[in-house]
Amino acid sequence: MGKLETVGPTAVERISDTDLVVTRVFKAPVERVFEAWTRPELFKLWWAPQSMGVPILDCRMDLSVGGRYSVTFGHDPSEAMTFFGDYVEVVPNSRLSWTNDESGETTVTTVTFTPDPAGTRLVLHEAYPSKEILDEACIGMEGSMPEQFLQLDALLASPDLAA
Repeated sequence: MGKLETVGPTAVERISDTDLVVTRVFKAPVERVFEAWTRPELFKLWWAPQSMGVPILDCRMDLSVGGRYSVTFGHDPSEAMTFFGDYVEVVPNSRLSWTNDESGETTVTTVTFTPDPAGTRLVLHEAYPSKEILDEACIGMEGSMPEQFLQLDALLASPDLAA
């Protein structure tokens, strides 16, 4: 198997005390990238960093404004950890926004998908309720997001993902 062709590195940047932005250009059309973010069976294939060794056990998405999502990680369902929230904006092939409610403090994630000469420019923006919560979240984020996006690159290059 040849080397996976990527367009560029994943940039992870704190833009304020409460905001984090992750940017990456993917060598795939917007529709393919959006599909990988919105179909649970595809999302499960790339979202959990393989280096962490913790699989996604379940992923549910009601992809509508006010719809709920949940992503459950772990080896044993009785000791699994679930992340969940509500979709606040769903614009097909353009924008997704959702709350992250599992900590009792709501974080809002917004992902934009923009056509780029190389494929799709993706910008993920996370707005945290406080600097302390962002500091805690960033402990693993700077290493995990680039790995997750490399996994997404591999999925997007796969013939298993319909164009």
